[in-house]
Amino acid sequence: MFRNNPIGFILSIILVPAFGLGLVLLIYWWLKVKGISFTVSNERITLRKGILSKHINEVFLSDIRNVQIKQSFFQRIFGVATIAISSAGQAGVEIDVDGLRNPQKIKGIIDRHRRN
Repeated sequence: MFRNNPIGFILSIILVPAFGLGLVLLIYWWLKVKGISFTVSNERITLRKGILSKHINEVFLSDIRNVQIKQSFFQRIFGVATIAISSAGQAGVEIDVDGLRNPQKIKGIIDRHRRN
């Protein structure tokens, strides 16, 4: 959480003494992060979101047309990024995952599986 958004994390910590507001924000943020699963297999990429409710988005590797890596200044410092995946099936981004470590390695895995 700190690596992905250090300013938001520090502000949440500062707000903990203010009626526990920062603690509520941190717990919500932590649950949101724990409820995300990003999987790259040899056939598809799957993004699962949610703890109580679930949202699942899959893109077959053969359909992928674009993989974007977006990094803010702080994300570059901490080695995390947002990866956005587009396919031929829809206009725009279908899978968008924030805060992934080693983004170049993940893109390399996706590219390697796309070629097979």
